[in-house]
Amino acid sequence: MAQVEINFDGIVGPSHNYAGLSLGNLAATAHAGDTSHPRAAALQGVQKMRHNMALGLVQGFLLPLPRPNAVFLDAIGADGSEDRRLLAAAWSASSMWTANAATVSPAADTQDQRCHLTAANLVTMPHRSQEWPDTLRQLRTAFADTAHFAVHEAVPPCFGDEGAANHMRMGPGHAASGIEIFVYGKSGGAFPARQHEQASRAVARIHGLDPARVLFVEQNPEAIAAGAFHNDVVAVANERVLFTHELAFADPTGTYAAIRALLPEAEIVIVPADAVSLADAIKSYLFNAQLLTLPGGEMALVIPLEAWEHPRVRAWLDGMLAGNGPIRQVLPVDVRQSMANGGGPACLRLRVVADPATVDPRFLLDPAKADRIEAVIARHWPESVAPADLGKVDLAKAVIAARLALLAELDLIELA
Repeated sequence: MAQVEINFDGIVGPSHNYAGLSLGNLAATAHAGDTSHPRAAALQGVQKMRHNMALGLVQGFLLPLPRPNAVFLDAIGADGSEDRRLLAAAWSASSMWTANAATVSPAADTQDQRCHLTAANLVTMPHRSQEWPDTLRQLRTAFADTAHFAVHEAVPPCFGDEGAANHMRMGPGHAASGIEIFVYGKSGGAFPARQHEQASRAVARIHGLDPARVLFVEQNPEAIAAGAFHNDVVAVANERVLFTHELAFADPTGTYAAIRALLPEAEIVIVPADAVSLADAIKSYLFNAQLLTLPGGEMALVIPLEAWEHPRVRAWLDGMLAGNGPIRQVLPVDVRQSMANGGGPACLRLRVVADPATVDPRFLLDPAKADRIEAVIARHWPESVAPADLGKVDLAKAVIAARLALLAELDLIELA
C-alpha cells in the first residue's frame, strides 16, 4: 500500500481525572476538582476513531501508560506527606493526548528516507515530564521496522519539547516532499512558553531534515498569555492548507511569506480576530481540530461539538462553507470529557505518514478491534473518579487491572 497519513489516537486511560495540573491550560484548570468519567471519556475517544474510519481513513491508536506511576512516586520519595499535586501527577492520564507524544517527520522529508519520530520530553509540566520513557517504549514497539522508521529518545530536558502539538507539515501531498514548520514560544505572560526554539532545532537536525525546507516560527506571546499553551490551539495544517487564527504567530506576515516562498501552492485560511476572538478560539478549540484529506481528495475539518455550538465560531464556519475555500466539510465530534481536561480532537492524535504494512498491526484499528476495546473499557474502566479518590488502594488496583486487561486483549502484554 502507498504511504498514507495514519492518525494514532490515544485511548483515554482508566485514571482519567480532573486535577488541574496544567498551568496555562484554561479548560484543565477551570475543571480542577470536578469528578471525571473515565469510562465515558474512553468510549468517546473510540467513537471518534470510528468516525474517522467511517470516512475511509486509516486509524491507529496508542495505549494508556502505567498509572499510578510507581517509578515517579519512588523518584520523589513518596511516603504520603508529599503535596497532593505530586500524587495526582503520578495518576495523570494525560498521555491520551498523543499530539504531545512525539514529533514526526515523514520519510519524504528526511535524509535517509525513513520516517523519524522523537519522543517529547514534556519537561515543563511535572505530570507530563514522566511520560516519555514509557512513550518511547511504545513507539519503538509500534514502529519497530528499522528499515522504515527511526525512533529517537527525547532531546535533553534543558530544552522543553512538546512534540507534534507545536509542529506542522505542509506539502503537495502526504507522501510528497514537504516543508516542516516548528513553532516555539518565548514568553506567555503568567504562563510558560512550553516549546523551546533549541528543542525544535535539535529535532530537525536529529531527523535529518533539509534546512532549506524547515521554518522556525515564533508563537504569538499574546496567544500563549490567552491560553494557547500549544500552537495546535490556534493553528493546524494539512498538505497545502494552513488554517490559522490571525493572532497565532508573532510575525504572521513574515510567516505566511516564508511558507509561500517554499510552497507556492499554499492556501492560508485566516480567521480574523474581529470575527472569532482569541478567547473564543481557545474556549471552543476551533483550531484544535483534525484537518484531514478525505479519500476523494477534499478536505474536512473535524471539530469538537463545543466549536460547532459556539455562536460566533459557528457563524464564521457557516460563512467559510458557503464560500469556495479549500475546507469543504466541517464534522463535529463529541469529546467532552477530553475537552474538559484541556484537549480536543487534535490533541488526541499523532499523525504518522507511513505504509500501514510497515506498522505493527496490533496498533492499527478496525471495527472488530474497536468492538473488543470498547468491551474492555465497559467492563474495567471506572465509571467516575473524584479528586479525593486519587491515592486510594482499591482504585489503584482497579486502574492497574483495567490497563492490563486491555494489553492482554490486544496481545501487547510486553508493554506492562
